[in-house]
Amino acid sequence: MLYLQTFSLPGEDREWSFLEKNPENRRTCYGSRYPFGIFQNKGISRLEFEPITILCGGNGSGKTTLLNLIGEKMALQRGAVFNRSSFYGAYLDLCRAETTHDFDREVLANSRVITSDDVFDYLLDLRCMNENIETRRRELLSEYTDKRYSHMQMRSLEDLDELRKVVEAQRHTGSRYVNDQLMRDVPGKSNGESGFLYFTRHIQENGLYLLDEPENSLSARLQLELARFLEDSARFYGCQFVIATHSPFLLSLKGARIYDLDRTPVSTCLWTEVENVRTFYDFFKSHERDF
Repeated sequence: MLYLQTFSLPGEDREWSFLEKNPENRRTCYGSRYPFGIFQNKGISRLEFEPITILCGGNGSGKTTLLNLIGEKMALQRGAVFNRSSFYGAYLDLCRAETTHDFDREVLANSRVITSDDVFDYLLDLRCMNENIETRRRELLSEYTDKRYSHMQMRSLEDLDELRKVVEAQRHTGSRYVNDQLMRDVPGKSNGESGFLYFTRHIQENGLYLLDEPENSLSARLQLELARFLEDSARFYGCQFVIATHSPFLLSLKGARIYDLDRTPVSTCLWTEVENVRTFYDFFKSHERDF
């Protein structure tokens, strides 16, 4: 599905024209007018999108900045904060996003920016939850021991809940009693598995999703699973993705349009032409005999 058709940056001429006409925007004690200047020498003015579009390039190439600009221009919901400056709004006003008629309020409500910080915050929440659960587990185990050997008799309706716990303790093992009380779900999973689960829970049908390095915290196997999940979501469930990534597994997504932000001018390429992928290829090729 296609919701975002094109995204246009102001280009070098428009950037300088804006700054010349607004002298107050040229003065800064930090020597930076971010995001002005980030894409000036890249020869990039307009991006055209497919159901899956990938932004690749080295650190500092502007992948995350571009995702954030698109997300803000489209008014997509997001969790983690991101780097912006007093010049950000002025630059954003010079950008243009063209959408299809399918991008309506319902799709907007489903759409979001998902960054590695969102996943890490989720994992930290789970860790905190795990610590609380371990405390609760010890309390329940102690409770089980008390109830297991209790000779309590019901004298009023107020004793009903207590009697139920006694009966459950006497009918089940300690581990079964504790697990039934906790109703455990996610906390038993590893960080990578929980990270993968974050994407499957937050990516719903009919939405535009901007993913910033989703491979972080995922093993190679889980990156492959994520790639299959994204392909299926785009093909069968009405999703569109714009992804900033270094992962060869995600770069190889079927039908993806890949923009290499390290090229001047920025242009599309095959995933096998991406420098990061070539580095992996050369490494494994040099160790071919080891396999």
